[in-house]
Amino acid sequence: MTLSTHMEKHQETRELIEQTLRYWGAQSVKVTDNSHLHIGHEGAKSGGGHFAAMVVSSQFAGMNRLKRHRLVHQQVKELWDNGRIHALEVEALTPEEQP
Repeated sequence: MTLSTHMEKHQETRELIEQTLRYWGAQSVKVTDNSHLHIGHEGAKSGGGHFAAMVVSSQFAGMNRLKRHRLVHQQVKELWDNGRIHALEVEALTPEEQP
């Protein structure tokens, strides 16, 4: 797979993450593709992308950080399972906590 093909795949995955989390009910989602920072990394060889997501949802109210992260990861489980995501850094906030 060429670098261009990887970039296109990661762009599509980034969009799928955003769509999935918005459909789930997040008020705001911003996903950044950081795959280019991990070229040569052992996990990058599988083709899965490295992403960072800032997710704002009122559903996080009353949850600790770990529960919030688990909830986000559960929403995109299919993308993990099919190898499209190798790593996902999550910042999960309630609307009141967002900057």
